[in-house]
Amino acid sequence: MKTAVYSRQQLALRNGQDREEIWVAYKGKIYDVTASRLWRKGQHYEHCAGQDLTEELKDAPHTEKVFNKFEVIGELDHSTS
Repeated sequence: MKTAVYSRQQLALRNGQDREEIWVAYKGKIYDVTASRLWRKGQHYEHCAGQDLTEELKDAPHTEKVFNKFEVIGELDHSTS
């Protein structure tokens, strides 16, 4: 099965405001965090959904293991800006 690849623009639409889905990217993978109560309305503390959070995780009080509880729904296309 081929993995879905999404552009940054497609990811940005899944911000909890424009569409029902709430997605975030980390290290090239896109995670569906829609069901998480911590991401309601696309906000998690000062972080916004629909973005690549790879750099922001460095300042988080948790490790990348937090992503293990979410489904990977695709990959982020790094060829687009």
